[in-house]
Amino acid sequence: MFRLTQFLRELHHPTPIGPKRNPPGPVVIWNLIRRCNLLCRHCYSTSTDKEFEGELSMPEIFATMEDLRAFGVPALILSGGEPLLRPDIFDIAARAKQLGFSSVALSSNGTLIDAAMADRIAAAGFDYVGVSVDGIGAVHDAFRGKDGAFAQSLAGIRLCQARGVKMGLRFTMTRDNAHNLPDILDLTAAEGVGKFYLSHLNYAGRGNRNRGEDAATQITRRAMDLLFSWAEAHPHIEVVTGNNDADGPTFLLWVKGRQPALASHVEAKLKQWGGNSSGVNVANIDNLGWVHPDTMWWHERLGNVRTRPFSAIWSDVSNPLMAGLKQYPRTLGGRCGTCRWLDICNGNSRVRAEKAGNDRWGEDPGCTLTDEEIA
Repeated sequence: MFRLTQFLRELHHPTPIGPKRNPPGPVVIWNLIRRCNLLCRHCYSTSTDKEFEGELSMPEIFATMEDLRAFGVPALILSGGEPLLRPDIFDIAARAKQLGFSSVALSSNGTLIDAAMADRIAAAGFDYVGVSVDGIGAVHDAFRGKDGAFAQSLAGIRLCQARGVKMGLRFTMTRDNAHNLPDILDLTAAEGVGKFYLSHLNYAGRGNRNRGEDAATQITRRAMDLLFSWAEAHPHIEVVTGNNDADGPTFLLWVKGRQPALASHVEAKLKQWGGNSSGVNVANIDNLGWVHPDTMWWHERLGNVRTRPFSAIWSDVSNPLMAGLKQYPRTLGGRCGTCRWLDICNGNSRVRAEKAGNDRWGEDPGCTLTDEEIA
């Protein structure tokens, strides 16, 4: 995840440069349930509106959370499917808060949030609730596979905002909805939402089958230029991007073109960040208890929390994938292997490299930098 607002602050209030440090444990994105009331075109978990057998029970989740906390996991993101379809979601959230995670977040599509649900979300004390919006009106509805989904999601956001819940708006950009980005940004500001997350399309689940819709390089670069400028003009809104760590070097080039005197400081801070952290600082547990290097690696199972503690699974580098992901910088081929920004980006998405080129250590086709820019 590229925390754009954090790096923009460095232009006005520089902080000391330190070494790259990893937190004691990864942020865990936990798909507690696979069932979902929508049918989104880019869903990495290929969720649908049916029950899935074998999902973790609440006692199994509680035991795993205790292990996560002891291992140093700082934050949990409770996701799905649609996590609000899980009857015990608020019991799970309450136990997570009791265990003392620094952040417990909820990831929802927003359509199930009526007044009563908003009351329960507010009472649960989530540190952050993210709602996905993939366009305005009919554009969003088409992506989500349900007429009226946009209106329902927006209503859910407003109900939570009215109760003081910290909300975020998430937008997955493809070629078919990139034109809505300015309107989505306007919506974020107009609704007083405190966080905006732009996710680049990654090739996993239905996102892999729909990768022909991935926004073309020039569309993406124009979108990033817009986002950089917009975030600078809205410093009170936290702006982050995900699934394309080339956003870091792209931001550095943007800074060099506007405030070249600060470019060396920003470059040092970007190296301190270190780029893609799949398998290191971000982890995923699916609804059946399988552990993955991140949410896009569902086809790679590292182990199951039913039979082995997460802490043991995550520390095991006998798996070649985990050994390679934990290398810094990673040993890569193609453009990524010769890129001057490897110590900033760390090779970007290995899933995209694997899905597009059948080589998880090859170049990432989602990189938007030119050959001249990386030379």
